[in-house]
Amino acid sequence: MMKLGVIYGGVSTENEVSQMSAKSVIDNLDKEKYEIQKMYIDKNGKWYESAEKKKEIHNILEVLKQFDVVFPVLHGKGGEDGTIQGMFEMFGIPYVGCGVLASSVGMDKVYTKIIFEKAGLNQTPYIYIKVIDNDFKMISDNFEEENLNIEKIIEKLKFPMFVKPSCSGSSVGVTRVTNKDELKGAIQNAAKYDNKILVEQGIIGKEVECAVLGNEEVLASTVGEIQAAETFYSYDAKYNMPESKTLIPADISDNIIEEIRKLAVKAFKAIDGKGLSRVDFFVEEGTNKIYINEINTMPGFTKISMYPKLFEAVGISYSELLDKLINFGIKNK
Repeated sequence: MMKLGVIYGGVSTENEVSQMSAKSVIDNLDKEKYEIQKMYIDKNGKWYESAEKKKEIHNILEVLKQFDVVFPVLHGKGGEDGTIQGMFEMFGIPYVGCGVLASSVGMDKVYTKIIFEKAGLNQTPYIYIKVIDNDFKMISDNFEEENLNIEKIIEKLKFPMFVKPSCSGSSVGVTRVTNKDELKGAIQNAAKYDNKILVEQGIIGKEVECAVLGNEEVLASTVGEIQAAETFYSYDAKYNMPESKTLIPADISDNIIEEIRKLAVKAFKAIDGKGLSRVDFFVEEGTNKIYINEINTMPGFTKISMYPKLFEAVGISYSELLDKLINFGIKNK
């Protein structure tokens, strides 16, 4: 029987989402194949045997070395950004999911955009803002700095715009804005979560997602469509509003679905992805032009999450999907 460690929680704003994801993962693991041990990281970075027991783990390395493979069901900073993957790499511990490079690049929306641009993937126009010693600076394409100028942003981008912390997930800190005053407030709000901020021109159209699976040979799922209960797929719309729905497959043509599947694999390979990711796109209303939005290297695994549902739609059950991911993690050692 394979010894599997499931790590969840974490120091990020997505601690609660991670707990929900881990519960779904553990519920769907084949108990005849795996001897499962949970490890919970609280918001202060302390490790425990579980979120319920609160029995602290003091010698983390010795515990990790007992496992054949670990599954870090962690979202956001400290879990999805390459830091814990670096620890696994240093100590030779096999693990599920993307490596250090793909995780760190995929977590940072600004640098993801730079990689995607190099790969020739179509993206919406954006402005990169960095907070340096409490001053807001706009960073140009050649990384020169200038003081934040709201009028320049409005000249370059059209409303509605989306303001996002560069390194945050589950839409935490993301705001949709439709005027100058909202834009100012949203930039201040995003700075609470990260010192790097992205302002993107909004796309009117469908928000769609594609799941990918594999190491060298990469399988893309069908494409799903987000039908959010709010004007965009916010944290509340994702987890607290039953009115939000997903449509699988998306209400788009077969040709567009196939194109998105190809682009999802291309994006995954561009960041040197391994194991799994979910790649998010927009399909513009009227033109059907496809824009890549972002890549999530450890997507949600809750009972309502798109990643497992997309593969279920093409005949790969949740339990079978977990088996594949674990095997990819072992092979990637």
